[in-house]
Amino acid sequence: MSNIFSDLKSKATRRKSASASKNTNDNTNQGEPAFSIQPHPAKSNDPADLNPPQAGGGLRRGHAEEAFHARDPYIPSQEIQDSLEQPLSREELKAQSAQLNG
Repeated sequence: MSNIFSDLKSKATRRKSASASKNTNDNTNQGEPAFSIQPHPAKSNDPADLNPPQAGGGLRRGHAEEAFHARDPYIPSQEIQDSLEQPLSREELKAQSAQLNG
């Protein structure tokens, strides 16, 4: 009994494949355009990879680790520190704020 089903199944698939090949041959003979998927030029998911490198591009130029090779903070000399005026105290700042706001 299963032999009958397998024979019918094989005959049906032969007919489908024969008719499908006739249809594809007919379509190509009629001059219909064939389309295919083209690969995308990107090598990663980062859209910035498609842009060419820019001079002075900051951290985007590919050497982001150079930001950590910065110099020490600037500390002015004692002469410059002595020439600066002393900062106001809290009370003086509060009085100045009250005068400006009131």
